[in-house]
Amino acid sequence: MEEKLQYKINLTDKVPFHNNALFCVGTGRMNLALRKEYHDQLKKVQEDIHFSYIRGHGLLCDDMAVYHTYEEDGEMKVEYNFTYIDLVFDDYLSMGLKPFVELGFMPEALASGTQTVFYWKGNVTPPSDYKKWAELIKGLVHHLMDRYGREEVVTWPFEVWNEPNLPGFWKGADMEEYFHLYEVTANALKECDSRIRAGGPAICGVDDKRWLTCFLKHCSENKVPLDFVTRHAYAADAPDRDGHYEYQALREPKAFMDELRESRRIIDSFPEYEGMEMHITEFNTSYTPRNPIHDTNLNAAYTARLLSEMGDVCASYSYWTFGDVFEETGVAYTPFSGCFGLLANGMIPKPTYWAFSFFKNLKETAIARSEHFVMTMDEKRGICGIGWNPVEGNEDKDITLEFSLNLSNGDYMLVTKVVDENTCNPLRAWTKMGTPAYLNKEQLDLLLECARPKVDIKQIRVMDDATVFEIPLSSNGLCYFEIQQIYPKADRGFRPERIRGAI
Repeated sequence: MEEKLQYKINLTDKVPFHNNALFCVGTGRMNLALRKEYHDQLKKVQEDIHFSYIRGHGLLCDDMAVYHTYEEDGEMKVEYNFTYIDLVFDDYLSMGLKPFVELGFMPEALASGTQTVFYWKGNVTPPSDYKKWAELIKGLVHHLMDRYGREEVVTWPFEVWNEPNLPGFWKGADMEEYFHLYEVTANALKECDSRIRAGGPAICGVDDKRWLTCFLKHCSENKVPLDFVTRHAYAADAPDRDGHYEYQALREPKAFMDELRESRRIIDSFPEYEGMEMHITEFNTSYTPRNPIHDTNLNAAYTARLLSEMGDVCASYSYWTFGDVFEETGVAYTPFSGCFGLLANGMIPKPTYWAFSFFKNLKETAIARSEHFVMTMDEKRGICGIGWNPVEGNEDKDITLEFSLNLSNGDYMLVTKVVDENTCNPLRAWTKMGTPAYLNKEQLDLLLECARPKVDIKQIRVMDDATVFEIPLSSNGLCYFEIQQIYPKADRGFRPERIRGAI
């Protein structure tokens, strides 16, 4: 089944569009940043896409070796070690990334219990001593200011904990206990510098309306510092487990966006918080790192649509995650394991990698937008846009976007970069290889070749100040396009019509 969608574009039009796709990206736990493969993946992402901030779990977990106790003269004392944090943050900053600091989880020596989460056992219990927790936060911030400068650190957002509305991430999902943790932490941050921005409650979509309302009410009534609101957003239903994998159906994009709009409405219902920044500090299609959807073209096309809309209500939306060096449920058995990353291990770009790469190239001014595309223009009337066609299920539904533009007369170059199931699908190539768990060099090189967009260039001659061009999108297709005016001037004697393949 194929459908043609026709759009008449006026270059003088302006439509609302806030492209915050590159503000922040997610990462596995902080300790993983000490590994070479992690560094290499992040370096490639930054070279090609270049996010501004990075957020991840485990900053204060024991594998970061921050919090230590010792006995001296019969008294238990505390000392801090920021060696690993320095190594990680130095590396981030060297690549143009600022930390979006998530404060958690609990050091074992400061924890009130033994409950942990994930393969790497992050402690998710409250502190046994809130005074010592506040001292740890202040000690951390003062160290960061000493190392990186006060004026730099005040540009880093500080988020308190992760998904406390889930009992797996915060003991008993105890709301009042989290509010106390947030209050103590936010006040400790402000003691270091009143300009430090503190936020929460970092909730996911479980009982989220009540949690957000109660959190804002608590902060309002108790004059608790709050500079921004955070939450998470995922688009998948309950999983169906099969071996190492979990399969889920996707919600309609509108349902995903409605959830965010409701959070925006709740925030704005408090006069003192109306218009306050809402940061989505995690988002993806599925919330499990075992869902193969993350490796697919469907994921890329679906995510592109979300990227075109989330800026309507969110100050940022952090894709979870940049790479597949990630171990919440253990170490992956294969290069395509369903993990969250934009890059598969082996430095293989997944289709969604290109969605972010494409959004990087969009211009400031949007001139047209629909559920299938966004089109932007620069001050020189250069046009670029992205089209997408997510199709869940087994039935194909191809579409063609037909654009009528009032371009001035002349010659133009139309550049398209296509990512779809037929042209840029490393998962399918790996499947046809026999799904090898451990890639040799030849296999890896072949997959890298299968993981690049198909690039095409056409020349268009505009007469009568108008032109029509088409962007075909197969099922789960994603296409970046550019139109630029050109001024052909051939070298003396160069005759393309006399050269096979030159036209």
